[in-house]
Amino acid sequence: MDIPAKGILKSEALTKYILNTIAYPREHEQLKGIRDATIEKFPNLSSMNVPVDEGQFLSMLLKLMKAKKALEIGVFTGYSLLATALALPDDGQITAIDVIREYFDVGLPFIKKAGMEHKINFIESDAIKVLSEMSSEEKHKEEFDFVFVDADKTSYLKYHELIKKLVKIGGVIAYDNTLWYGFVVQEEEQVPEGARASRKAILDLNKNLASDPSMEICQVSIGDGVTLCRRIS
Repeated sequence: MDIPAKGILKSEALTKYILNTIAYPREHEQLKGIRDATIEKFPNLSSMNVPVDEGQFLSMLLKLMKAKKALEIGVFTGYSLLATALALPDDGQITAIDVIREYFDVGLPFIKKAGMEHKINFIESDAIKVLSEMSSEEKHKEEFDFVFVDADKTSYLKYHELIKKLVKIGGVIAYDNTLWYGFVVQEEEQVPEGARASRKAILDLNKNLASDPSMEICQVSIGDGVTLCRRIS
């Protein structure tokens, strides 16, 4: 069984309307550069970047929050990273963690052209290792206004327990792909074998978030599903 295209909006015509009418006309030139370069370099992986309308949603959210310090887990070629950098003030800072530098290097020239490189601290490492170290250091506790997580789904719950210590009260964590191709409402035997472990991890995460008293949550039906968690205690 093939894995379908990402995105919970199954009308191709409506998806094209949203992108062509609303999203693409407002897409930053260097974000389009990253999108095009990713398709050219990694055609089979290009959907790992957030869709354009989701990037714009995150950008507006960051501006409304007046966020200054952000953390990104899972960078790929840097579309969401650049969208975040563009939304932060000039003295804003993003710590970005990914295990593969090669992907980030594809987007880096466009980040530089956009004048955003000074905001970004890229760390090539396993995220659990870095988050564990950060959460054990007093200087990093309750440091971040915003955290975006778009990495290996089977580690989402581990990330959550560590990130909770790093985000400020009133800060927001955004988890991407929390509807996982729509597989969350299908029986396991209906799901392609390669997507089952991530489906289970997302189901476990969603159940955990729904009962986490330290978080106010909101499920956003955009892209492949985004769950916003605002730390309240």
